[in-house]
Amino acid sequence: MIVLMLTLPQVAQALSLSLRFVNTLVLSGKLRSVKFGRSRRIRLTDLQAFVERQAELS
Repeated sequence: MIVLMLTLPQVAQALSLSLRFVNTLVLSGKLRSVKFGRSRRIRLTDLQAFVERQAELS
């Protein structure tokens, strides 16, 4: 099975961040997401781009 998208709790766990902080990143537009009905998902490519941007800022 190929995983293309992650749930917000999965992203929080992968980045070792709180779910609240991940929600803040999404709502602020710093981490792009896709909404399906009431569910939000993060594409792996968007997650990788976010991590790369953060690495450049460090």
